[in-house]
Amino acid sequence: MANVITHQGIVENIDDAHVFVRIIQTSACVACSVKGHCSSADSKEKILEISAPYSSYKPGDQVTVVGETSMGMMAVLLAFFIPFLVLVISLFIFMHVSGGNELLSGLISLGLLVPYYFVVWLNRAKLKKNFSFTIKPINS
Repeated sequence: MANVITHQGIVENIDDAHVFVRIIQTSACVACSVKGHCSSADSKEKILEISAPYSSYKPGDQVTVVGETSMGMMAVLLAFFIPFLVLVISLFIFMHVSGGNELLSGLISLGLLVPYYFVVWLNRAKLKKNFSFTIKPINS
């Protein structure tokens, strides 16, 4: 059970092959007793689209959304770690090539993130298949 992430949610909507579940994503410090005096306690409401073609769920049902921890690690890798490496490595390369022109090197390095995220966006359908959640009723 240590390699799964679970969230409780409520079924919002259902279409032919998908169930839309509303979850409340909270930071770890939301349950803290001094959260009223701290600015880092936050929560966000999100709607997850979960593939469930033959589901018996109906709007208002309480469910548990289950995902693998490896999906979270892969998401962090794709969204933060690889772009960070692209930014830092290209910055050093362009600083060396441009003779120390920081502005030009920084702008080119930032510009390289545009094609990276464009490629990620183009592969969103493939990524959506890899980042899939499952749901199960709360009472089971």
